[in-house]
Amino acid sequence: MSAVQAPGDRHRLTVTGGLAALSLDAMASVAYGPEAIVLVLALAGGAGLGFTIPVTLTIAALLAVLTFSYRQVIAAFPEGGGAYGAAKTYLGRHASLVAGASLIIDYVLNVAVSVAAGVAALTSALPALLPYTVWLCLGVLALITAINLKGIAHSARAFVVPTVIYVGSIVLVIVAGLIRGEPAVAGPEHTATSLQTVGVLLLLKAFANGCASLTGVEAIANAVPSFKQPRIKRAQNAEVALGVLLAVMLIGIAALIEKFAIAPVEGVTVLAQVTQAALGDGWLFYLVQFATVVLLALAANTSFGGLPVLAQLLAADNNLPHLFALRADRQVHRYGIAFLTLTSAILLIIAQGDMNLLVPLFAIGVFVGFTLSQAGMVRHWLADRPSGWRWRVALNGFGALLTFVAAIVVTVSKFTEGGWLIVVALPLMVVAMTWVNRSYARIGERLELGRTPAPPRPRRSLVVVPVHAVNRLSRDALAAALSLGDRVVAINITHPEDEGAARRFVEDWERWHPDVELVQLFDPRRRLDDPLVTYLKQVPESHVFVLIAEVEPEHFWQRLLQNQRGAVLARALRMRTDAVVCRMRFRMTALERTELVA
Repeated sequence: MSAVQAPGDRHRLTVTGGLAALSLDAMASVAYGPEAIVLVLALAGGAGLGFTIPVTLTIAALLAVLTFSYRQVIAAFPEGGGAYGAAKTYLGRHASLVAGASLIIDYVLNVAVSVAAGVAALTSALPALLPYTVWLCLGVLALITAINLKGIAHSARAFVVPTVIYVGSIVLVIVAGLIRGEPAVAGPEHTATSLQTVGVLLLLKAFANGCASLTGVEAIANAVPSFKQPRIKRAQNAEVALGVLLAVMLIGIAALIEKFAIAPVEGVTVLAQVTQAALGDGWLFYLVQFATVVLLALAANTSFGGLPVLAQLLAADNNLPHLFALRADRQVHRYGIAFLTLTSAILLIIAQGDMNLLVPLFAIGVFVGFTLSQAGMVRHWLADRPSGWRWRVALNGFGALLTFVAAIVVTVSKFTEGGWLIVVALPLMVVAMTWVNRSYARIGERLELGRTPAPPRPRRSLVVVPVHAVNRLSRDALAAALSLGDRVVAINITHPEDEGAARRFVEDWERWHPDVELVQLFDPRRRLDDPLVTYLKQVPESHVFVLIAEVEPEHFWQRLLQNQRGAVLARALRMRTDAVVCRMRFRMTALERTELVA
């Protein structure tokens, strides 16, 4: 007997789809993570480059800790949220806001960096496109946004093939390089390496730089609700698969860097040198490069899968505007996607599509989230104390220490290269979310949320209808008003000098005889709001409706023909009175059909 598929489940992710939709950031980082390590270690010459594998193994060990930790986070917080959920439950509200803000910053930067990196690789191959870098970035961003607006499962299916090609290409490079007998390229001979020769600070900086490969590891834990049932199992399997694939690729590339004595070369990436050494200059070399270009561009999809879900959780906790919790018919959070697209576009425009201006900011935020997540899980094990809790506490505590050290080293080393922006932006976002939360708390207090209100009782009410002429619009508005309140008053506002027009209106009104009280107000400055506001403050009823009748044009361009009087009046009444403002729109087509029937 087949399981019944939940409504909307067809728009959710499988394990393969989760890898394609949520892990491209981490997988594509193989293109620049090892290079970031080599660039730092090369400062110490051959002795420094000899530490490529030890540094990479340390990063892989941290990756294993993070993979295991986030696997536990997925089980503990199936509603998603990752570091935010763990920090909220075990470290308190302020820590959770720091985690949420750091992840939002990282998601936005991931989109900008991934798109800029992909376009940079493209313009390197086709220099004629270089003047159009910004437009190419915005075009790629628009394409990814459009795919995600169709639903995350649709985007996952679109990215499965490029992901498989990329992973297969990197594995092919590793296997071919390892079985190749002799180095295909010449390089500097590594001298005997020692810790004293290289220096601890240099190793720490290389470790921090290489940890850029870990960005995106948390995205699956943040987007658990996006998976098909059983969500926890599928998300955990996807997290483990990501950890294994990423570790194999990082260690394999590091081994080839050592084997072929790869050193930084201006204008040629480390991955390109490794690929050339392993596969030569044939079509396989270009396949790997092209797959890398595509994956770097598509890696932005990790953020489109993770940030909207995180924003939904923040909105549900009253830390972001509630519109971020709204979903469209394809189970997508359009406002989260729109925010991500807009902020990323602004960053790309400001940086003119230059990846090197954005990369220094990339890893700071995510390590803050890593640290809080690990610390939260330590508190989790200490509180629940399940079987084997001691070694789990030790593992997560060690991971928290490693990620905390990495966060400090990355922040200090990148501070003057733009890292100060993150140091400033992160607390500002926390302050903003705190303000949003307090605003919702005040609204909830006024609405008496969480308390049972007194039973509803009828109250005498007044319905005020501004009228400007005796016509069908006025008739329909007064008919609606008579069904709303106990007393209905029609208000006509005019200028003292328009005495003739005011007299003719009264004559038309008396001839019509609608059995509704008419009040004429005069204003020497031809204002509509002030006379009406003054009148409403003098009425004895405490429950007042103001019904503003407007014509809804049949065509959009006909809005230009309207005077927007209703919008101006409604805005003033909402700001200056407690009246309930009702804007009733009458469609021209409906009026015409009614006329034909009559």
